[in-house]
Amino acid sequence: MPAMSTILAIETSCDETSAAVISAGPTRRSNVVASQIDLHAQYGGVYPELASRAHAESISAVAAQAMTEADIDYADLDALAVTQGPGLVGSLLVGINFAKGLALATGLPLLGINHLEGHIYSLWLTPEFDRPDFPLLALIVSGGHSELVLMTAHGVYQRLGGTIDDAAGEAFDKVGRLLGLPFPGGPAIEAAAQDGNASAYRFPRAKTDGAYDLSFSGLKTAVMRAVTVQPSGRRNQRRRGEERIAELRDDVKIADVAAAFQDALTDALVAATRRAARDFAVQAVLLTGGVSANTLLRRKLGAALDLPLYCPPLSLCTDNAAMIGAAAYFRLRTGFRSPLDFEARPSWRLSEDVYADGLSQV
Repeated sequence: MPAMSTILAIETSCDETSAAVISAGPTRRSNVVASQIDLHAQYGGVYPELASRAHAESISAVAAQAMTEADIDYADLDALAVTQGPGLVGSLLVGINFAKGLALATGLPLLGINHLEGHIYSLWLTPEFDRPDFPLLALIVSGGHSELVLMTAHGVYQRLGGTIDDAAGEAFDKVGRLLGLPFPGGPAIEAAAQDGNASAYRFPRAKTDGAYDLSFSGLKTAVMRAVTVQPSGRRNQRRRGEERIAELRDDVKIADVAAAFQDALTDALVAATRRAARDFAVQAVLLTGGVSANTLLRRKLGAALDLPLYCPPLSLCTDNAAMIGAAAYFRLRTGFRSPLDFEARPSWRLSEDVYADGLSQV
């Protein structure tokens, strides 16, 4: 595959329909994202069936817009890429089937890309990223993932640890819903916390058996117990639509709870990351995923490390196709592509054998 590869990438792993064109570098020529936040906000989280339907309705237009903004046609492409997993299976299938149709129609090679690898390679699209030497440590934190991954070369990974229950972004969403804040919970809690006192509550920092593992379900439960009316018959329940949710105590200050919760969650992420960075003598830390947009996490992690910390711009923190194209760009350089009969992998972990059964050598 030529070094000047131009790739059309598709991302539909959760609730963002995205297409992007990536060229040599890798560099972004376009990156179109159709968000479903308004669609899912009424449920306080992503509703999987609605997400897949919305992807099916918008994928063609999103891909066409990405091609138009890049000012190219399909004859100018060298390859196609699509998120193969992890993610919601219905959402993944929309993007995969669309990409397979394009591959059959154009004769272009197609790569099924790991979504977590895409988050890591979002840094390679960041102008401030000076491409440090390996090994690198990646902290991937989002609504569905909280992972610490050691990257020893391009495409070579060792999963050091991750959440054993809720992901960091999932905890933000659940606590945000408990506090009556809008979806998604991450930015809503961060905004509320600006006026809060993080010392008003002392929420737990969970300890796990694994040195680099994380746990946020206990933190979520601690918040619920601290701010809700204690059970007494049905006094602690009220209705919102068809959902029963806990009733907040009258004396609760939302800003204080938000600040204390955010402080506890980011403390846990920083402690595990600092420990792994020290133990594996990495050259730099990469902070990626939707929760990497959190200002407090960036500030704490930067202060805790004595080595470079790199974060993508906000436009590349959440799910997008440009990061999938960037990962595919490096895969193409090694001479790999996917067989057209590959399937969605909703629980696909990023590890040293990430593509062992998913790619065939050209």
